[in-house]
Amino acid sequence: MSPAYLKLTQAELKNRIKRAIELLESCTICPRNCKVNRLNDERGFCGVGRYAIIASYGPHLGEEAPLVGSHGSGTIFIAGCNLKCVFCQNFEISHLMEGYEVTPEQLAKIMIYLKNIGCHNINIVTPTHVVPQILEALPYAIELGLDLPIVYNTGGYDKEEVLKLLDNIVDIYMPDIKFVDKKLTQKFMHAPDYFEVCKSAVKEMHRQVGDLILENGIATKGLLVRHLVMPNELAGTEEVVRFLSQEISKDTYINIMAQYRPCGYAHKYPEIARRITYDEYKKAILIAQKYGLHRFDKRI
Repeated sequence: MSPAYLKLTQAELKNRIKRAIELLESCTICPRNCKVNRLNDERGFCGVGRYAIIASYGPHLGEEAPLVGSHGSGTIFIAGCNLKCVFCQNFEISHLMEGYEVTPEQLAKIMIYLKNIGCHNINIVTPTHVVPQILEALPYAIELGLDLPIVYNTGGYDKEEVLKLLDNIVDIYMPDIKFVDKKLTQKFMHAPDYFEVCKSAVKEMHRQVGDLILENGIATKGLLVRHLVMPNELAGTEEVVRFLSQEISKDTYINIMAQYRPCGYAHKYPEIARRITYDEYKKAILIAQKYGLHRFDKRI
């Protein structure tokens, strides 16, 4: 299956790029609506100005099985974040902004490098705040021969109208669904509207790409949802899987993750200052199965 973006006309792709870049002038790329002028390199909540900041890139063998295959997922870690969870597992990247700025041409060359070493996809981690920069790089990458699916690996705090700019460009959406309770999303992410925004975003993602499609065990298109089990059942797993089962699809491919560890500022919050137990994880799996979800990452 050819990536969706290869079917777009050059005129349509240029139009999408133009519309996305215009949003940077008074930045409304994400629900934060900081309205700083990122075209003049001003910085808002995410910490990123005119150009994307790359922390690292390379083949990732620890991602979900349908992305990894035999040669790894071509992962590009973007610095900065529009959520900055207090417990972030990538704290040095999201909060401390470790990395270096890249031009669109440089970002395109990174994509081509990942293709040339055999990666199965281009997996952009934390892309929400750099959608315009990703779109800017795409024509250069296509000209250099890019023909891999693009994975939009997001924290889920995405605007529906910005996601529409990615329709027929992104092949695989991989959002987190983190928390449900407004008090917790405010406490841990300073985003009381997180779950409502995330639900709208996931609905739009599914509208664009549908359920996950595999060819010879490798994902080529579709939605893959991540849900991190938190200590003390704080993540609201039952409401998350109910939403997926009843409002998205019982065929949603989901990775219910057990790897939470207290990073960043988590030690300041006693309720999340420990790893989860086996019983907490097992309960999350059983809840998902109760609601009819059946496509799990094979490591479960």
